[in-house]
Amino acid sequence: MDAAKPVSVVTGGAGFIGSNLCEALLGKYHRVFCVDNLLTGSEKNIEQLKTNPDFTFIRWDVINEFPVLPKIDYIFHLASPASVSDYQKYDEETALVNSVGTRNMLKVAKAYKAKFLFTSTSEIYGDPKEHPQKETYWGNVNPNGIRACYDESKRFGEMITMLYERNRGVDGRIARIFNTYGPNMRKDDGRVISNFINEALEGKPLTIYGDGKQTRSFCYVSDQVAGLMALMFGDNTKGEVVNIGNPEEYTMLNLANKIKTMTGSKSEIVYAPLPKDDPTQRKPDITKAQTLLGWKPLVSVDEGLKKTIEYYKSL
Repeated sequence: MDAAKPVSVVTGGAGFIGSNLCEALLGKYHRVFCVDNLLTGSEKNIEQLKTNPDFTFIRWDVINEFPVLPKIDYIFHLASPASVSDYQKYDEETALVNSVGTRNMLKVAKAYKAKFLFTSTSEIYGDPKEHPQKETYWGNVNPNGIRACYDESKRFGEMITMLYERNRGVDGRIARIFNTYGPNMRKDDGRVISNFINEALEGKPLTIYGDGKQTRSFCYVSDQVAGLMALMFGDNTKGEVVNIGNPEEYTMLNLANKIKTMTGSKSEIVYAPLPKDDPTQRKPDITKAQTLLGWKPLVSVDEGLKKTIEYYKSL
């Protein structure tokens, strides 16, 4: 190992955002340890990275005690199922990776004096009564609903990250990730963009839940990765909580029609009942990311969708 190179550990590194982050860190001449139990991640996402001598894949579940490494400078803790269908399928695993797994990785950060970043989620805002959502908003969450395995465990993860930051000497920070999309997102991921694009490409009906008036904001993965790196490596980010997302807001019906047009699809749009606790609005206030990190998204939704459609066509 080149002792001069910074060492980054990325948990969930074979997942969608994690694999893109591993690639970006290698581009910054980091030695990267990608840690994943492959519950929802895939080795296909990191296949091309394995030829890089600075990249190491460790198949590991972080709810177990972490293996000893020669040195660690940075820990990006992304490990967790993230789509609604995944975290409801793996409900207990989700609850544990964001609680026990986060505590384990914070202990590693303390032992190695490594900088730590916990990836939280816009889901901690629940079905928000504030719009757009600022970091100061405490949220409107059902603590025992069908989404609670994810949003409550992420809230726990935020709490214990700040506990270690305030009282255990860990240099920690929290990113609240809003909807992200792009290459390496599984076709069957269950999130709305992967669903709509693949339904459109296959000529299947595009399914909208509810009346289609609920909104989401979509951040292309390269922008998301840049935001996470700015938060980890930026000055004066210790103890900070920052929204990372794209404030361009779309109704589900607008998004479905946009994807139909961009794919040239003849798919019809069908409606299904809205799932319980599904948020009606989701849009980040990114003022803090802009002022603290000098970060804002650069890829428009049209440009990002074009790249993502090409990615799914290539599979």
